[in-house]
Amino acid sequence: MGSHAESIEAPVMLVAMPQIVDPFFWHSVVLLVEYTAEGSLGLVINRPTELKVSDVLRELEIAWTGDPEEIVHLGGPVQPQLGSVLYRAEGNGTDEASAEIVDGLCVSQNIETLRRLATSLPFELRLVLGYAGWSAGQLDEEIRRHDWLVAPIDVGQIFAPDPENVWERVLHSIGIRPESLPTIPFDGSDEVPS
Repeated sequence: MGSHAESIEAPVMLVAMPQIVDPFFWHSVVLLVEYTAEGSLGLVINRPTELKVSDVLRELEIAWTGDPEEIVHLGGPVQPQLGSVLYRAEGNGTDEASAEIVDGLCVSQNIETLRRLATSLPFELRLVLGYAGWSAGQLDEEIRRHDWLVAPIDVGQIFAPDPENVWERVLHSIGIRPESLPTIPFDGSDEVPS
C-alpha cells in the first residue's frame, strides 16, 4: 500500500475540506495529537459552545480566576464528558500529568492539573470537551480521499479569540484561498451544507 498519508507525523493540524458535510467537522480545524498504526486522536480547536468555563468548573468545585465569559470548546464527538485542558505553559511549568505537544503547548486530562491552572492561570488556556478519534487506517483513508489538508501547528490559532475565522486563516497560512476550494461533495450528489 504505497500512499503518501503515511508521511504524516503528529502533532499537526488537519483542516477539513468543504466536502466534509458532517456538521461536527464542517470547516473544522483539528489539532492532531496522536497518529499511530492503531488509530489517531485529535482535538477540534474551532468549535465554541455556549457553556461557560466557570459553570463547568463550579460543578467540579474548582474556582475559576480567569475571564468569567470564557467559554468551553467542543473537541470532538467522542466522550463529550471527558475534558481536556490545552494550555501554554510560558514558564509556569508543566507537570507529570501533562503532555507537551509542541513549543510549550500542553494538554492534560488531569483534574488536579485543571485545578492548579484555574487558580494560577497560564499564559493561555482552553477547556475542551470530547475529542475526535479515528480507528486504524481510517484517517489515512480520509486523507487519501482529500477530506483533510495537513498544516503545521499554529499555536496562535488554537487560542484565537475568533474561532469562526480560524479555518480560513489556517488555509491561508498554507497558501490556499478558501473560495478556490470545491464546495460540491465528491460523492456526486448536489447536497451542499447551507
